[in-house]
Amino acid sequence: MLTLDLTNAPRWHDLAPGVRVQLRPLTTALMVATRSDPAVETVPEDASDEERAVAFAKALARRAVLAWEGIGDADGNAIDPSPEAIDALLDVWPIFEAFQLTYVSKGLLLEQEKNASALSPNGPSAGATDTAKPARKPARTARRG
Repeated sequence: MLTLDLTNAPRWHDLAPGVRVQLRPLTTALMVATRSDPAVETVPEDASDEERAVAFAKALARRAVLAWEGIGDADGNAIDPSPEAIDALLDVWPIFEAFQLTYVSKGLLLEQEKNASALSPNGPSAGATDTAKPARKPARTARRG
C-alpha cells in the first residue's frame, strides 16, 4: 500500500555518524526541476552512468538540503549549506552513498513498485483464467496375486 504523508514537512536524514541533513520531501516538482537543471542537461552524451548519477545527485541535493549538522570547514568551524559546500559534501563517497540510499532510492523504489502492480479488476487482465492444468498422475492398476 502506498502511504501519503500529507504534511510534506522536511525531514532529517543521518548520512554518517555525527552528520545529518534536513531535506525537502522528494516530490515530483523537485525531481522535474532537477532533471531540468543546467548541470544535469549539460552532461555530455558520452558520459558514463556514474557521471550522470553524480551530476543528478548534486543538482538534487542543491535543491533539497535546507540545513545540516556536523559539517565544517578545514578549520573545523561549522558552515552553512551553500551550492559549493553541498557539492563538496557529495564528493565524499560514503556521504554520496548514504544520500542515494536514504533519500534518492526511496523515490526510485516507489517507481519500481508501480511496475509490479496487481492485475486490473476491470481491464484486459480481469477475465484472465489459468490455462495451465496440473499433470495427471498415472492410474494405478490393482495387482492380482
